[in-house]
Formats: sequence, structure tokens, C-alpha cells
Amino acid sequence: MFGSFLALAGAVAALGCDLEQPSGQAGCTRAAVDALPMNAIQAIGTHNSYKAAISPKEIAILKSINPKTAASLDYAKPSLTAQLDAGARQLELDYVYDPQGGRYATPLGLKIAKDADEAPYDAAPMMAPGLKVMHVPDIDYRSVCATFVACLTEVRAWSRAHPDHLPLLIIMNLKDDNIPFPGAVPLLPFDARAMASIDAEIRSVFPEAGLITPDKVQGRAATLREAVATKGWPRLKAARGKVMFAMDEGPAKTDLYLGPSKSLKGRVMFVNVDETSPAAGYITLNEPVEQSDRIGKAVAAGLIVRTRADADTVEARANDRARQEAAFASGAQYVSTDYMTPDTRLGPYEAKLPGGGAGRLSPAFAKDSGAGRR
Repeated sequence: MFGSFLALAGAVAALGCDLEQPSGQAGCTRAAVDALPMNAIQAIGTHNSYKAAISPKEIAILKSINPKTAASLDYAKPSLTAQLDAGARQLELDYVYDPQGGRYATPLGLKIAKDADEAPYDAAPMMAPGLKVMHVPDIDYRSVCATFVACLTEVRAWSRAHPDHLPLLIIMNLKDDNIPFPGAVPLLPFDARAMASIDAEIRSVFPEAGLITPDKVQGRAATLREAVATKGWPRLKAARGKVMFAMDEGPAKTDLYLGPSKSLKGRVMFVNVDETSPAAGYITLNEPVEQSDRIGKAVAAGLIVRTRADADTVEARANDRARQEAAFASGAQYVSTDYMTPDTRLGPYEAKLPGGGAGRLSPAFAKDSGAGRR
């Protein structure tokens, strides 16, 4: 049944059609594209989208202590606006819990390197209560937007200026693992109150009409898992200009977020859970080579999948595109990279959506009529 639906919806345009800005040619009209379910897309995104460069003195100190770790952290991103303008339709924001404010205002790395003059650090945004966005507190703490609300406000402004954009996916890691370094600030755990604060901060920036939430996708189905396997996701016409949030964490945090009901009723975020879970709608499968079969089955089951084209600067240093080729071929809806443009210090490596544009029909939908059934 879905095969005939795809043909009717214009899937014959398939991989050559820019789903965000259809050409208008046969099989790539706005009407045909908008009839597709939102999980039929494939778009590129960025890993650790908030990450600014570690200062020169601090990276030099880190290299002297642990060269491998230093190498894995030696990358940076432009502003979120610049990434979205370049075609990223998935972003990643990591944050720490700071309900009182000021907890992360004096990073250890800055004090050790004593390079405030060379690489100034604006601590003012860190003083107010709320979630703070950073990679590794005290070591890799500089961000293109210091607070969660500031990051979301920037995304919201871009979204309002581009109301026809494909649905944005924002995934999040909740940082509470302490680093084993003398003098490092202890991180606060994400308890139930912290989980509630995440939803509250998102809703403080995005109106309900701008969000794709678990409740909207589940509708009257008994579970979210049942909904994505049967009723399916919103059509692109309804999903354009909207944002979907997903918690990229393991069972300890997802169980806490799900609460006693073990459901996402009333919640903003989707959660990274096993494909068989009643709360399954989104899943992170970051290894497109080793997990290719699992990615294919998850997409066929109606889940939205995020995978990675590269990691820890390894592919960039070797100019190795095998992993990204596997990622795009896997059918995952969102393929994340650290290199939408090359880092010329490392070489010519970059990852771009095959065929260009902001989004294409997922290869899984082009060849598998069972994915995303109506």
C-alpha cells in the first residue's frame, strides 16, 4: 500500500528532489513533496553544534597531558544561524544543570591557562539560573551560545525567518558525569525537577504550534510505538517550520523523564529508547557501518533515526568517506557531521547531502515500500 502512496505522492522524484525547495518539475512539485510523511526525508545535521574552539593555550596544555583527547576535541562550529543557513536540519545541544546560576562561571581551564586576555570568556550569561550549554565543563566549555534558552532563541528566530523549512531535529545530551581532575566543578544530577526544567525552557521559547511533540504524533493510538508503525508521522505540509526535540540518553535518564506512567504524555521531548519500547519514536544509532541492519529495520518500523558520518576527527584526519557513505545509504533521516565544510588544518574532508539541497527522499523510502506506512 505504501508503495502506491509514494508513487502518488511524487516519490518518483526521489533522491534528485530538494524536499525543502521543490523545483516544480514533474515529480518534484510542492504538493507532491508535502504529501510525504516527515520521516521520509533525509537531511544533514551537525554534531555538538554549539561547540566553540578551545583556546590556544588551553588546547596546548591538554595536548601535553593527553594528546589523544586533545585531538578528539580540536574542532569548532560557527553560529547556529550559520549552520542552519548552510543546510543543517539537525542540531545537537548538550547542557548542564544550574538551577541557582553561577556554577560554571569560572572554568578551571581558564584559570590554569591564565589566557583571559588572549581568549576572553564572557561569564555574564553563566550567572543566571538555567541550563548551560557546553561540551566538557572546565575543559571544553566555550560555546557559540552559552545558555540553552539563548540557543533556542537563535533557532526560533531562524525558523520564523524561514517558515517553510523542513522539520528541525534538536537532540540533546544531559551532562552529569564528573571529570576526574582536581578542582573541577561537581556536576549536578538530572533529577525530576531538572527534567521538568528542560521542558519549561523549551516551552519558554517555542509556542505549542511550533513544536512536534510525542502527543501530537501519538494521537489516539495506544502507544507512540504503535502510532509511528501505523498512523505514521505528520506530512511535510504540517511539519514545515516546526522543531522536534529528542533526548539522546540511556535508560537511567529516559526512565526518569518517562516517569511512573512510562509514557511521554505531556512531554516535549522524544527519547532514545529501544525500538520495541512503547515510547519508541526516535532512536540514536551512531555507527552506520556496524549498525546498518538495525538502522534499516528501525526506519522500516517507522522510527526517526539519527546517525553520524564521522566522529572524533578520525575521518577528517584520514579524509575517509566510507563512514559517511554508509550513513547516507542507511536511510537514517538525519546524518550528523562535524564537517559541513572542511577544516583546512586537517585536510579536504567534508560531508554534504548527496545531490545537494536541504533534504532529499530517504534512500530507504525510495527502495522500501514498507517504511513509514500510512
